Amino acid sequence: MIGCLKGTVIHKKPESLILLVGGVGYLVHAAPSWLSQMRLNTESLLYIHTHVREDNLSLYGFGTVSELELFELLLSVSGIGPKTALAIVDRGVDKIRQAIASADVAFFTTIPRLGTKNAQKVIIELKSKLGSTYELDLQNTDSGETQELMTALVGMGFSKAEVVTALRKLPVTAVKLSDKVRQALKILGQTKL
Repeated sequence: MIGCLKGTVIHKKPESLILLVGGVGYLVHAAPSWLSQMRLNTESLLYIHTHVREDNLSLYGFGTVSELELFELLLSVSGIGPKTALAIVDRGVDKIRQAIASADVAFFTTIPRLGTKNAQKVIIELKSKLGSTYELDLQNTDSGETQELMTALVGMGFSKAEVVTALRKLPVTAVKLSDKVRQALKILGQTKL
């Protein structure tokens, strides 16, 4: 298995590039937004997923480990192939995590080759895998105040995913705990409509 490749970009296509590593040119598929940033004849490090089928061996490259991990998680969802997974990862890891945590089917249906049923599968199958790390990230941003706020809102009957999404949308003007509660309830009330 190839874990990463470091070499010179010698050719670019809309969805792939050729990376020259030690005299060997590797064809690597990558997200269009990332490819647009790559320049010819520059050195680059790519984290690689080797996709093996009976009739094909393909390399998929990513600029960060978190993109690679998300891509591999997406491949574990039945009905999601590498091209669709790559199109999803192209939207950005944080946006995808937020869409999964808030069960935003509409976000996923805007991605080519991804219908409503597969969007729902992605959310259902990855929510438990990504949701817990996403929630932990939020809890670590503040001290006990955020934890207290989350506990209070979950105690009012809201799910952790709803609370996490609402807390990420809090305006910066909400400084006091009472303001944060009021604003979070306002946001949560809008999502219930």
